[in-house]
Amino acid sequence: MQLKHMKNLLSPQDGAAKVCVITWSPNNQKMAVCTSDRVILLFDEQGEKRDKFSLKPADPKYGKKSYTVKGLAFSPDSTKIAVGQTDNIIYVYKIGDDWGEKKVICNKFVQQSAVTCMMWPPEQPIVFGLADGKVRSANIKTNKSSTIYGTDSYVVSLASNPSGKGFLSGHADGAIVRYFFDDEGSGDTQGKISTHPCPPYALAFSQNSIVAAGCDKRIIAYGRDGRSFQHFDFSREDDEHEFTIAVCSPSGQSVVVGSFDRLRVLNWSPRKQTWDEPKNKDIKNLYTVTALAWKKDGSRVTCGTLCGGVELFDCCLKRTIYKNKFEMTHVGLSQVIVKNMSSGQRVVLKSHYGYEIDEVRIMGKDRYLIAHTSDTILLGDLQSNKLSEVPWHTSGGNEKYYFDNENVCMIFNAGELALIEYGSNEVLGCVRTEFMNPHLISVRLNERKQRGVEDNKKIAYLLDLKTVAIVDLLTGATLAQITHESKIDWLELNETGRKLLFRDKRLRLNLIDIESQNRTTILNYCSYVQWVPGSDVVVGQNRGNLCVWYNIDAPERVTMFPIKGDIVDLERTDGKTEVLVNEGVSTVSYTLDEGLIEFGTAIDDGDFERAVSFLETLELSAETEAMWKTLSKLAMEDRQLHIAERCYSALGDIAKARYMKETFRIAEDVQKQHGGDGFNHYKVRARFAVMEKKYKEAESIYLEQNHVDEAMEMYQEMHMWDEAIEVAEAKMHPELENLQRNYYQWLMDTGQEEKAGELKEKDEDYLAAINLYMKSGLPARAARLATSREELMSNADLIGRIASALIKSELYERAGDLYEHIRDKQKAMECYKKGNAYLQAVKLAREAFPAEVVKLEEEWGNYLVSQKQLDSAINHYIEAG
Repeated sequence: MQLKHMKNLLSPQDGAAKVCVITWSPNNQKMAVCTSDRVILLFDEQGEKRDKFSLKPADPKYGKKSYTVKGLAFSPDSTKIAVGQTDNIIYVYKIGDDWGEKKVICNKFVQQSAVTCMMWPPEQPIVFGLADGKVRSANIKTNKSSTIYGTDSYVVSLASNPSGKGFLSGHADGAIVRYFFDDEGSGDTQGKISTHPCPPYALAFSQNSIVAAGCDKRIIAYGRDGRSFQHFDFSREDDEHEFTIAVCSPSGQSVVVGSFDRLRVLNWSPRKQTWDEPKNKDIKNLYTVTALAWKKDGSRVTCGTLCGGVELFDCCLKRTIYKNKFEMTHVGLSQVIVKNMSSGQRVVLKSHYGYEIDEVRIMGKDRYLIAHTSDTILLGDLQSNKLSEVPWHTSGGNEKYYFDNENVCMIFNAGELALIEYGSNEVLGCVRTEFMNPHLISVRLNERKQRGVEDNKKIAYLLDLKTVAIVDLLTGATLAQITHESKIDWLELNETGRKLLFRDKRLRLNLIDIESQNRTTILNYCSYVQWVPGSDVVVGQNRGNLCVWYNIDAPERVTMFPIKGDIVDLERTDGKTEVLVNEGVSTVSYTLDEGLIEFGTAIDDGDFERAVSFLETLELSAETEAMWKTLSKLAMEDRQLHIAERCYSALGDIAKARYMKETFRIAEDVQKQHGGDGFNHYKVRARFAVMEKKYKEAESIYLEQNHVDEAMEMYQEMHMWDEAIEVAEAKMHPELENLQRNYYQWLMDTGQEEKAGELKEKDEDYLAAINLYMKSGLPARAARLATSREELMSNADLIGRIASALIKSELYERAGDLYEHIRDKQKAMECYKKGNAYLQAVKLAREAFPAEVVKLEEEWGNYLVSQKQLDSAINHYIEAG
């Protein structure tokens, strides 16, 4: 590691104007410098000054010069800065993402003693040391600070390990104390681990050891057990002064120690397991180094001095240009910065195990990078910035790399195929195969969201030329093994890994459902086949036809278009899917039905948000209305109320949309008040049942919880009074009579006299019931009720009224029947004759008017002739003589 001076950021002054602290932001974009006049200066990564703001004392009455700044640290998200001051306070300033944003104090932590040093590890609270020997933490979420551990000696320094999961504190009595938030399985002990001969103002915590130095001009390296194993003694050198500060590189493999006019660089040698002799960087008139900070990507070191100067150094082992497109900067043995020279995009490649990186290669259309160390392989996707490091034993560089899949790198070596997912630090899976053509291997890793499936990783590959194996990469289990009668030349799983398409040398296209292992030949003479990205739609070609399967679960339903050339490609952009066909001179595109592709896929996967966002782009037509209806039904079944509400709004069913919104609000309120799943609350379940017209189910939900009133209220809202009264009767409700009265009144108000009559009949108020039936124009019903009750039949006036109403309604037969009941046979006979009810008339005549029987038979015959029933008429003419 060498330090190369790049530029001066702040010019030194004639007298003492100490730079108190310097810190770099975790996102590498900002650097903060605190000067002796208590102002924070903000620089960008090129070292240009972009912003500044003044600090304030804990109590304004002591004046602006009543304190100095001892600690400065960026928050892990780089949007806040914590400032530790000697007037017993820590302020946290919100500085925002952009330059020039307003600086606001968002937290303050008052302490019992002066703050002497501070740091802010990733995913942890702020950690700081106090003059009374305590090491404390401050949590900005709860706004509270607490003691991590206490000692009796002034805290002179704090140093974090490269991962930020542990730290050291150095004390005025020489004690070095170690603490872990998480020891990451190292098993190292916590607490005081060693005593340095003097106060360790310069303290660094690397991966492999602890480096401490102070006013005795000696640098001592301690092992993880706290025993010293290396000394660098400069106490006899007259031109050496005390060591004031140290900083460790982000990779943990280099340490810079500052003194007077000098920076010393120690580099860790992995082979010797020791620190190499320090290399000096002497700078005349620099004066004492008071602040040091290392940029988080390891490429820069900034140094602040007693006279107020700030210098920027570039640090790298070597720098190379690759293919004239990429700049590789080795900032440590195990860390390389790869920069795309045209776009300026940077990736920091780092070995987590601290191994030395040999060479870095960029492959796969300049998108993927590969680097080897002695025991591992590093892979990265420059586009998504996903990096992986997996244990790997090299085999003389015979590996072949395939980058056809965006999510996974395939490495083939000596009959074994290894899959490494970008961003994951372990091998995803290994299979044995001899066939390494990308067309003969298909890997699918969580490519589409599915209902009820969290993790979905599958591979299909060839065991031999006629056998396909499908393996679940999560469990390592073989899901299926398919043997075919001829050689296979292409295969691909769909994105959910549930179906497999493969084509053989005879150009037959086969589909396999992996779960049921059913095999179907879906196309012969197949020259092109492809799954449409983001769906389960298949496009294929046989001779002069373009074939599209919109629903692959029904392979017999295929849509065909005649085409004149060969399919060359399939493009899916901006919500349009086009098949490009080369027709000799020109290329013609055929557009597929996006509705069938997008909506069908989203419904299959249970991704209702995707279905909604697709439907929102379409005009409302009969087809889209049907789609909205389908989606609303599925969303209701899946209890996704916000989706259902959106569907009902689109369909213009405002009542249902409001009902859904109200239900959702109730569920949210329950969740806030009582916790748990709001959808399991009885009110919400009952509302669902009502929505699905399952009123009895809703009633039983209410009654289970003993909410009789709510059950009755539900029925009343639905105007289902009978059911409401039934519930009231069953539960002996005190409001029963009132309810019945209200129901009767409502029936009368809404002109439902028949229903009111039924109610009165049920209550055995027969006279009132008959009057209501008559009022609603139902004399037949009134007559039925009258004839069923003896006491009503004796009321001649009532019967007369009913009979005349029946005659008025031309219900002569019913009227005759009624007159017969009250033994008014003459009137009964007249009614029967008027109504052509000759059967009853003849019957009555035989009893009461025998002389008229023959005449009636003749009239009956005449009536049947008029009705064209001649055969029946003959009998009656014979009867009549």
